[in-house]
Amino acid sequence: MDIDLKDRIALVTGASRGIGYFTALELAKRGAHVIACARTVGGLEELDDAIRAVGGTATLVPFDLADMAAIDKLGGSIFERWGKLDILVANAGVLGTISPIGHVEAKVFEKVMTINVNATWRLIRSVEPLLLKSDAGRALILSSAAAHKCKPFWGPYSASKAAVEALARTWAGETQRTALRILSIDPGPTRTAMRAQAVPGEDPSTVPHPSEVAEALMPLLGPDMTETGKLFIVREKKIVDYNMPS
Repeated sequence: MDIDLKDRIALVTGASRGIGYFTALELAKRGAHVIACARTVGGLEELDDAIRAVGGTATLVPFDLADMAAIDKLGGSIFERWGKLDILVANAGVLGTISPIGHVEAKVFEKVMTINVNATWRLIRSVEPLLLKSDAGRALILSSAAAHKCKPFWGPYSASKAAVEALARTWAGETQRTALRILSIDPGPTRTAMRAQAVPGEDPSTVPHPSEVAEALMPLLGPDMTETGKLFIVREKKIVDYNMPS
């Protein structure tokens, strides 16, 4: 499906690598101006080069999502320059450690919650007024099967992803009478650095490349998407409603 995003403004977190990087690139290919956020300046610069190579444009915003004051300022900065935001992709996240719950260090648990949950809520609060100014605001919150499987030893990460799904559903209910559509997505197993950390020894060629996942996400971000409050899953390069049978 050809999704036209010409002249739309899109904010992507965790844009320096993995799903965030390739989602930002796909958005740019379709005409969106991408506001790319990440801690890694080098990765953002590589993304900027890739976006320019396909004829797109980007604004790089290097900062750590643990910096809540920076998130608060981000909305104001976007308003001053563009006056609105059309697309939010809340992608950034950390895994923490794979460990029994009772053995997880407090600082590790707190970091997972800070980056995956607190920063997502802070981001929502910062950019919601901008998304409501769009004629077709779209927000996509990255989740994981871990939120539902709750596998042993995955406690912090599973809890954090369950929390952001709850935030997304609540937010969707609060804005359902507006033009803003809010969805969650489980990208499925993807060839990322986080996946390599979580499943050491796995042959990366056996799971989809993040560019394939990014391309599949595009229909969820276009003006024609009418659903809100739902969870979707990427399966075989396609988007599937979580509640549909396999």
